[in-house]
Amino acid sequence: MDIRRITEDYAVSPQISPDDIPEIKAAGFRSIMCNRPDGEDYGQPEFDAVAEAARAEGIEVRCVPIVSGMVTPQAAQDFAAALEDMPKPMLAYCRSGTRCTMLWSIASYGRLSGDEIVSAARDAGYDMSGLVRQLDRG
Repeated sequence: MDIRRITEDYAVSPQISPDDIPEIKAAGFRSIMCNRPDGEDYGQPEFDAVAEAARAEGIEVRCVPIVSGMVTPQAAQDFAAALEDMPKPMLAYCRSGTRCTMLWSIASYGRLSGDEIVSAARDAGYDMSGLVRQLDRG
């Protein structure tokens, strides 16, 4: 697994499987958010299978599926609500972790400065500078 910490309470990862849940629990995560629609790629584990394994380990789960490159205002709002409500620390996953980082950046904008967002994402291996420039322009 490739877990990348964005903040103390939020990390992202590429696609996880039910077999990864014990490692996720051992790492201390209390919740998992899926930002990937089922069926995006052939052979991708379905959310329900991941959720069942996570719940069996006492980890809260939620799915806020976002089609790659198509973040709607409602999707961003749903993500922000899940980020606020779910137990921390949280692991969010998608195909590569980029979508989860982008959603976190949008949800954090205004609470954190653009520089703080870019720096946190960069430290985890993601470039959010273009997104922050877009957010700055409104």
